[in-house]
Amino acid sequence: MSENTYNDDDIKVLEGLEAVRKRPGMYIGSTSNRGLHHLVWEIVDNSVDEALAGYSDLIKVFINKDNSITIIDNGRGIPTGINSKTGVSTIETVFTVLHAGGKFGGGGYKVAGGLHGVGASVVNALSSFLEVKVCQKGSIHSMSFKNGGKNSKALEVIGKCDPEKSGTEVTFKPDPEIFTETTKFDYDILRTRLREMAFLNKGLRIILTDERPDEKVQEEFIYNGGIKDYVKLLNKNKKPLNEDVIYVEGEIDDIIIEVALQYNKSYSELIYSFVNNINTHEGGSHEDGVKQALTKEVKRYAKDKNILKEKDEPFIGEDVREGVAMIISCKHPNPQFEGQTKTKLGNSEVKKIASSIFSEGLRKFLIENPNEAKIIAEKAIATSKARIAAKKARELTRRKGGLELTTQWGKLTDCSSKDVSETELFIVEGNSAAGPAKQGRDSRIQAVLPIRGKILNVEKARLDKILANEEIRSLITAFGTGIGDEFDIDKLRYDKIIIMTDADVDGAHIRTLLLTFFYRYFKPLVENGHIYAAQPPLFKISHGKTNKYVLNQEELDEYINSLDEKTKYEIGRMKGLGEMDSIELKETTMNVKTRNLLKIELDDAILADETFQILMGEEVAPRRKFIEDNALNVRNLDV
Repeated sequence: MSENTYNDDDIKVLEGLEAVRKRPGMYIGSTSNRGLHHLVWEIVDNSVDEALAGYSDLIKVFINKDNSITIIDNGRGIPTGINSKTGVSTIETVFTVLHAGGKFGGGGYKVAGGLHGVGASVVNALSSFLEVKVCQKGSIHSMSFKNGGKNSKALEVIGKCDPEKSGTEVTFKPDPEIFTETTKFDYDILRTRLREMAFLNKGLRIILTDERPDEKVQEEFIYNGGIKDYVKLLNKNKKPLNEDVIYVEGEIDDIIIEVALQYNKSYSELIYSFVNNINTHEGGSHEDGVKQALTKEVKRYAKDKNILKEKDEPFIGEDVREGVAMIISCKHPNPQFEGQTKTKLGNSEVKKIASSIFSEGLRKFLIENPNEAKIIAEKAIATSKARIAAKKARELTRRKGGLELTTQWGKLTDCSSKDVSETELFIVEGNSAAGPAKQGRDSRIQAVLPIRGKILNVEKARLDKILANEEIRSLITAFGTGIGDEFDIDKLRYDKIIIMTDADVDGAHIRTLLLTFFYRYFKPLVENGHIYAAQPPLFKISHGKTNKYVLNQEELDEYINSLDEKTKYEIGRMKGLGEMDSIELKETTMNVKTRNLLKIELDDAILADETFQILMGEEVAPRRKFIEDNALNVRNLDV
């Protein structure tokens, strides 16, 4: 009889917060660095919801000396009485019961970002320590938990506070048993997100303080211009076309739409949309409605003023959006997001509302500002002509059968496997590096494509010029996805696209040019984890029969310090990829069992855009400062 049985006792029931600790990824995405910072967002979102409701205008966030986090707001404070549903205090309910909060009924919040009601309890479940203090009616109420939400100190009054004030203070320390990769908070990640929250909530003051001994710093964010100031930030390193930021705001059926935009001389569009402060990076009905209105109104103006003539090709959406920096913010009392990740708004009624509000406001601006309106319309015409030229150039990237790619410089050496989930494409600089790479690869799953030096800087070129570049055409053809409106990620031919350049400044420059190209024209490949950078070693340490390869000086020092004092060793600086033999290249950089790949992740699209614009844009001064700040670590160029 088989021992592999399935019976009643196999059905497990996880009580309270045990489910969160058992499967933390279901609640915060992962237990990596991203999941760690998600704990902060869950508590901050609750404080911001108080601001959205009109009860708070100040949030303080502290990274404490012991790397715990404290978040303080001056909102109403969590109720401190006994909850009728659970029979225990509301504070204990909020921090120990999943799906408990003030956002499910009609009275607590009209608009809220944290809608799942799991935020505070999940943070508690994944912390080794959590303490909450509430100031209400002149008294400070306190309760603490430890080891994943177990009661440590019952709710009690520990002191007095100003009877005219109220608020909530939460301090927590992530549990290292859950966050095994790191429990150290990154100031820049916190800074970027908190600054974004301040932009999206006009007049909300957010203060971030790092009290760790080696980091001590404090910054304050408050933007009375709201998303208008956000757009100015997006265009900080660009040359604006219209002097003033266009701003439109309106409300229909309790749905508030805010849009701010300004054109610049670049060739890429930057559109970021939010619903109740949540970044909807997949867009949705609010973004669709605004885009539709933008195309309609610019086309109407151009026709009315005879800028767009009968013989001209009609505008399409991408013509009108080239060079636009735009923030769309929707405040909705009952948003419906597609999927669990809250990245796409699904409410169908919002498209019409957003289109109506933005159409009216933009039409008024174009009529009242004829000079700027003419500039916008003429840019759209130039873009339309370039699009038509690009369409012809794009034909050159389509396969005519097979994978010969005979028109490109160099030649793709393909792999034999047809299982995309296991295949890899190595993009290497020059034929000298391609030679050993072809010999050192696993020919079943690894393909090699050489490119000639530094590819075109796509930050300074339209798509028609980009598609005229031979190296770029070969990349597009090898990927198989198409580009622009023809892009289809399901046609991707390789699961991993690996940039393999020398570990020096020139190699970093080539890598950054490629990353800029991927970010601008193949962003879904980055977002879905298909883009990597190989990390060839800088040093080789030899002792006895052992050869140890390390990536940088820090690893070199660490390894040498780990050796016995009597060990005799030699240190060799590694050559460029083209000077390695195939055995060295395979052992250090290509072998799936021994290599060290860097996955290119996009934690913050707006920060990434700012970085690429600094590195690849027209302005010299910001680029010089960035290079000076990061000169000692070329790997900082990876986003």
